[in-house]
Amino acid sequence: SAHMDVDKVAFTGSTEVGKKIVQAATGNLKKVSLELGGKSPNIVFADADIESAVAGSVAAWMFNHGQCCVAGTRLFVQRSIFDEFTQAVADAASQAKIGPGLDPTTELGPLVSQEQFDRVSRYINEGLADGARALTGGKRWGDQGYFIEPTVFVDVKPEFSIVEEEIFGPVVAALPFDDEDDVARAANDSIYGLAAGIWTKDLSKAHRTAAKVQAGSVWVNQYNGFDTALPFGGFKQSGWGRELGDSAIDLYTQNKSVNIAL
Repeated sequence: SAHMDVDKVAFTGSTEVGKKIVQAATGNLKKVSLELGGKSPNIVFADADIESAVAGSVAAWMFNHGQCCVAGTRLFVQRSIFDEFTQAVADAASQAKIGPGLDPTTELGPLVSQEQFDRVSRYINEGLADGARALTGGKRWGDQGYFIEPTVFVDVKPEFSIVEEEIFGPVVAALPFDDEDDVARAANDSIYGLAAGIWTKDLSKAHRTAAKVQAGSVWVNQYNGFDTALPFGGFKQSGWGRELGDSAIDLYTQNKSVNIAL
């Protein structure tokens, strides 16, 4: 990233390393694009299709065993359905088949390394110590390998580390909300802004909430709804620039103006 013969760096990874790349790139002011971390909000309104929202909300943070930058690890549920919905998510998550990644029937595989296993375990222990309650999970699975049980935390506060920081494991923190403005404020209370999910049958409410949430990708009544024609990237400390779509061309080209007097 510091090499003077390099004109462009594209990086996907942690916000911490992304900042180091930016610092290294100052020598020749090379162009830098960054796709960094996230702590994405997944918002479930009381008028959502509950069955679809439960399945989607589980996949939002269990996909790739939680090792995904867009993982919906902050689950905001409207207060009137909070207890019922979070229990349904916990029940669904607890039924996932855990096992080796090479087993085609496995639904939740291991974390990538001992280092990552220790990191996720530390966050789980911090959450429990802070007073969070695990509806399911909360510990390792088995006695060998880097397996963590899918963990659903409730009774959490916004300042808990499991709510603020990217864990990169199969762990979700659920918080109740009252209305659109309430959840938009809570969703935006983060250094990140990569993605967000919204579940509601009210299209106008979906549009209003999507406009308020500071995230580069907003998925309505789905999660991980990728399309290569759509730009992908983050707000705030989730990165610079947009991959995919027409926007990706801007990352690797320069505009030039040629003005000729005839």
